[in-house]
Amino acid sequence: MGIEGALSEVGLADICQLLAMGRKTGRLSITDRSNFAHIYFEDGLVIHAVILNRPDRLADLLVGNGAVAPQALREARSRRSGEPGERHYARILADEGALSPQDLERYVAVTVEEAVYRLFMWEDGSFTFQGGISPDRGIPAQVHIPIQNLLLEGARRADEWTQIRQVVPSDRAVFRVASLPGDGSDEGPSREQRRVLELLDGERTIDDIVRSLGTVEFEVSRILFEMAGEGWVAREVDPSMDEALVPSREESPAQGHMELARAFHDSGMLEEAERELKQVLEHRPSDPEAHSRLAVIALRTRRPGEALRHLDMAEEASGDSYSRLRNRALALELLHRYPEALEALDRAAVEGGDDPGLHLARGLVLLKLARGEEALEAFHRHREALPQEEVPTPRFFAYAVLAAEVAGNSQEALELGREGLGYHPGSGPILVNLGAVLERRGEVATAEALYLRAVGGTDTPPQAHRNLGDLALRRGDQASARAHYERAVRLNPKLGDEVFLRLGTLFYEDGDMDGARTLWQRALKINPDNEMVRTNLGLVTAGAGS
Repeated sequence: MGIEGALSEVGLADICQLLAMGRKTGRLSITDRSNFAHIYFEDGLVIHAVILNRPDRLADLLVGNGAVAPQALREARSRRSGEPGERHYARILADEGALSPQDLERYVAVTVEEAVYRLFMWEDGSFTFQGGISPDRGIPAQVHIPIQNLLLEGARRADEWTQIRQVVPSDRAVFRVASLPGDGSDEGPSREQRRVLELLDGERTIDDIVRSLGTVEFEVSRILFEMAGEGWVAREVDPSMDEALVPSREESPAQGHMELARAFHDSGMLEEAERELKQVLEHRPSDPEAHSRLAVIALRTRRPGEALRHLDMAEEASGDSYSRLRNRALALELLHRYPEALEALDRAAVEGGDDPGLHLARGLVLLKLARGEEALEAFHRHREALPQEEVPTPRFFAYAVLAAEVAGNSQEALELGREGLGYHPGSGPILVNLGAVLERRGEVATAEALYLRAVGGTDTPPQAHRNLGDLALRRGDQASARAHYERAVRLNPKLGDEVFLRLGTLFYEDGDMDGARTLWQRALKINPDNEMVRTNLGLVTAGAGS
């Protein structure tokens, strides 16, 4: 179901009610000039909402209400690399027991509700609904809120905001205490009003108070509106104070681009985020956050050399950090500079402690260095560091199987592979790697059955077709071998020089000299030192000349 239109013609509340009545699942995207937002639905219920260029308030809610300790929050945030889709800091806190599941859901629901209430006030712009789209895996938690609840509260707030904004124009406004009734008066401030009064010093903005109290802008603004009506508070109108609230000409454009970049990046809109981050660097060429985020985007788009350059700039400006070291290690790994990648991971271990992701990354690099026993130990530590009862990912099982085999422990490799398939029966990498172990043990028929299961799945590893091609070639079935090799290189054109060598040989034996030459040239491009490919190309060239 696709729906689009203008907010000036159809109100957002009406659109949401339509989606709820139709029990729709998907993403409603809304734009209002330079603002961007998404509301996600599942069976007509709101499960997530975000305004992309608004600050993240979840951390303030968690700390301000005592749901999590500030130090625990800082540590959880420091362990994130910044990649879209990775575990949210709040999810890390919940998984490790530093945040209760009830508090996580409660305060995530508050952020979702507040986003929707704010969106109901948008009157200009456009909207688009796309069915079947789910939130990014990196959101802290899903909630399930009936839209009718939001519509009723949203309408009430809209009416109140109209009056409140006449007294409290924005979250950057500053208030001071004017005069209060005596302590013996029955008309004194309530407990919630006193909490706000205690923070009024003629300097703090509404936003500062919201963050300190761990509440939302509407509540603080409503309380100040009530107290202004009683004459207890007054807006600070000192011109120098108003001027202090406005960013300098140099800071304002850069900050605006940075806020948009954060929102785009955190929502997985990498192209848009990269554009905004480059604008930040136009104003602040050494900005460490801009360089760090550009490094993450470069890694996600397979540009490791560019990622390293941005990481160098970030570290030059503000030194090392855990996330930058993790990203540096990944860039070096993608460049096949494995010893340097391992060194970066070891430096990150000083700050990252017992982070499961760090152990997994070390295991992968050690495996690529053919240090099987050390890789297997790193994978063991990864599993031990996971939250209790969390099942390891298919990636863990697939590479742990290989590490055990390289370490000479075939029995553990088999056990890990079978356990992994018990949890993830359709995982192509586990099927392929377990099949390779069985093939080495002489259990060829069982291995072939696993490879066939892998190619029958939705995410076929190219190696599965390559291995099936090798088995077909050994038993003399050249037609099947050629078919599997062709599928393998279609899935991954850089699979390896050997597969192009063998495929070229099959073309040669079928009399297709031009096809053989093309395939062998591709093999030589992957590995210029492959002497057999050079010899074959020489024979074809000589044959063509004669």
